[in-house]
Amino acid sequence: MIIHQLVNQLWRYRVTSLLLTLGVTCLLISVGTYLLQHSSRHAHHKGWNKKLVKDRAPAANPGSSRHDSSYPQRSEAHPSNDQAPKDGSLYSIMRPRTQTPPVVFLKTHKTGSSTVQNLLFRMGERDRATFAFPHHSYQFNYPDKFRAKFVDELPDGSFQFDLLCSNMRLDIDQLKQVMPKNTIFITILREPLRTFESVFSYYSSSVPAFILAKKVAEMTGHKSALSLFLESPEAFWDPKEPGNSLGKNPMSFDLGLDGQRWNSTWRTDLALLEETFQLVMIAEHFDESLILLGSLLNLDMEELAYVRLNTRSPQSVIPLDDGTKDQISSWNTLDVLLYDFFLQIFLEKVEKHGLERLNSEVALLRATTNRIRRKCLARTGVHPEELEDLVRPWQTDTVTILGYQIQKNLTRPEQGFCTRLVLPELQYHAHLYFQQYGRDMRAVPTE
Repeated sequence: MIIHQLVNQLWRYRVTSLLLTLGVTCLLISVGTYLLQHSSRHAHHKGWNKKLVKDRAPAANPGSSRHDSSYPQRSEAHPSNDQAPKDGSLYSIMRPRTQTPPVVFLKTHKTGSSTVQNLLFRMGERDRATFAFPHHSYQFNYPDKFRAKFVDELPDGSFQFDLLCSNMRLDIDQLKQVMPKNTIFITILREPLRTFESVFSYYSSSVPAFILAKKVAEMTGHKSALSLFLESPEAFWDPKEPGNSLGKNPMSFDLGLDGQRWNSTWRTDLALLEETFQLVMIAEHFDESLILLGSLLNLDMEELAYVRLNTRSPQSVIPLDDGTKDQISSWNTLDVLLYDFFLQIFLEKVEKHGLERLNSEVALLRATTNRIRRKCLARTGVHPEELEDLVRPWQTDTVTILGYQIQKNLTRPEQGFCTRLVLPELQYHAHLYFQQYGRDMRAVPTE
């Protein structure tokens, strides 16, 4: 009798355990289904973003796993020559990646900054970084100086911003209110003559001083708008007009310098900038700059590979004779000082890094970049009317910006990588914003 009761009790406990196990299993399945649906919510986004998102694994929420199956995981150090990919694949280095420190990239106008921004966008997306995005549209209320209040809210699950690289005018103190104390500050400068020519060409339909010069040139028909402007720039340029911010010393303006009183403060201003920026890249030494950037952020050669973005057609580039060059230098004195100052600092960093070592790494970077370009690109220098919306760069009224077409016979991970490699700034910015917040960017309010 006692044995019979004991058997009955054991059987009841067995059934209870079985039911409990089934209940827990069902609960786990339900939770897993919810999480998968939640992580894939951005796949329903309209327009070109659908096409971009479908080429990669569903994005995780902020604070979740930082790995993405559509990207390679980078190595902990730069690959040496014997580690370089030899199989022709895009991804051959698959060791666990390390955490990238927080980064601010000051995106200066017409200096090659869009190419650097694309590299950082790719890095941040792979890292699941939390981006400090503008509260409205693509810029932090430019040409106003940066303010902490211009930044959108910290997304759920994040405890700090990791990456800020949208257009702004520098204010160091305000930036430090937003970014962590260990943030690395980076920017890029370009030789001032070509910078100003590019700015004039690109913005001659939006900068009031350039618009006026263009109208006068069209009326007279004897000289180009640039030549007319440089002959008497004060006749066209009103310093009190905010829209003229790029009309003189555009790089200095982006870095927050006051062009009206620079002669009394420039030594102090440059010293503060030198103290703030761990790296000022030089466009004329772009590959060398990328090697120093990779060393600073622990990026490998495949992560440093690039294509040049926001590139004008050759017909949109204005040739400069010696007289025009002298006029540009005279009009942009502060930019000349700024560039010369940081070029010397850059050369000192090159010397410290080691010239022989740098040349070897540049050669490896170029080989890696060429291999990836051959794998990714079907056509280069493609006119905008031949490009689909996803990869068509934004066009101005005065210049033609060329783009790229990627290869068709790519695997899904390769297609995701290659698309991001050529993705213009506005499309990538909007994609990352939606991925982080689950909504489209807000338009600038009209008053």
